[in-house]
Amino acid sequence: MTVLTRLPSAPAQSQALHPAGNLRQLYEALLRDENPRECAHAFLQEQLQQAADIAETLPRDPGRWHEWMTAHCTEVARRYADYLQQRQAGGPRQYFSNKAQALYFLQAVAPTKLVDGAWLSGLLPQWQDPRFAGLLSTYLEELGEGNPAQNHVVIYRKLLADHDLQESAAIADEHYLQGALQLALGLGGMDCLPEVIGYNLGYEQLPLHLLISSYELSELGINPYYFTLHVTIDNASTGHAQKAVQAVLDLLPLEADRSEFLRRVSLGYRLNDLGQGSRAIIEGFDLERELLAMLERKRPFGQHLHSDYCRFEGQTVNQWLATPEQLPGFLQAMQDKGWIKRNQDPQASRFWQLICGDGAAMFGVFNAYEKQLLHDWIAGSWTSPKAVKSARRHGQTSAPAVIPEQDPDLQQLNAALQGQDDHAQMALLIPWLAPARHAHPAGLLATRCFIELKSRLP
Repeated sequence: MTVLTRLPSAPAQSQALHPAGNLRQLYEALLRDENPRECAHAFLQEQLQQAADIAETLPRDPGRWHEWMTAHCTEVARRYADYLQQRQAGGPRQYFSNKAQALYFLQAVAPTKLVDGAWLSGLLPQWQDPRFAGLLSTYLEELGEGNPAQNHVVIYRKLLADHDLQESAAIADEHYLQGALQLALGLGGMDCLPEVIGYNLGYEQLPLHLLISSYELSELGINPYYFTLHVTIDNASTGHAQKAVQAVLDLLPLEADRSEFLRRVSLGYRLNDLGQGSRAIIEGFDLERELLAMLERKRPFGQHLHSDYCRFEGQTVNQWLATPEQLPGFLQAMQDKGWIKRNQDPQASRFWQLICGDGAAMFGVFNAYEKQLLHDWIAGSWTSPKAVKSARRHGQTSAPAVIPEQDPDLQQLNAALQGQDDHAQMALLIPWLAPARHAHPAGLLATRCFIELKSRLP
């Protein structure tokens, strides 16, 4: 069955970037836009074939979609109210048992969050067609309309930086699937319009996990602004969810084969169900496994740097770090010697004192996320008496408010725009609104200029 029209057969380049081999490699190639369109089409074809095996949940009659969307939002609100009632009655967090798990989640979903809205980027050339107004409005809002404090990618980058979640090696390859899908759909543009608007229809519906994640991140002292922002803009009244439904209705063919168009819309909608969702990622977290994986990533750098005066069960630290298989035994040996005291305040452990605090001998060896893994593993069932009892309130993420005027790309874009008519300027601006560019200074400027030109051109 052909599930996407005008798709070429997969060339050798596409097969080299096959998702079974390396999704991250494909994701990065699509993000760079280095002649990856054949790869994008071949990848989409395979993913759409997989989506065809997923049970249909979208009502067949588009006339019922507004009603379906409203019912979905009502159900999400009801379930969230139940959650809040359980929490207020003293129930435990349902998603994040500790801060390390929350940070793991933020890092695991980063490949998707860092290309937020990418599936709509290929529709920018349709800016003069009023039928695309809702979709383009959605994309421009993902870009913060050129304001770095509202640009979703800028906000998420800052969130990652605030918690030292910059190590891409810690992200499983499978977590690049949805980000690669979004980039591939954006590159497909009008060639896969039904799939794009179908994916948008599914992605912009308010999910329960967004509400619960926001609440529990705040409770753990992590700024939830990226997530609360999506709660407000994805609303069913005037937000992205409503615009997503209306966009499909506006773009349905008048005389061409509507059933084929809707079949493809449905396949695009089901693309959202491929790969691991947020809840599955959260539930797949294992603290000791992540701790050992982190230590293994650091082991090659530390296995020759320790002195030999300190021994555990007759072996030096360098000897313990010689092979990854010894890491669990090393942790146990430190417990047996009293250097790590599990299920107690980590401050009581000599090992923790070596890596954190004034005069720590291993200061700087572990970043904030790595220290959180160690802290929560040592603490175990111990809970600080100062633990936050209710959700902390956070203001808006303090994204940079001033664009550096000396940025070379910014200067070059300004120079290129000089003396050009409005339509020539549009042609120069649109490439800067691409997923890999819009969060940079020149991209933020280009977004503002695009909006201004669009508002005054016929």
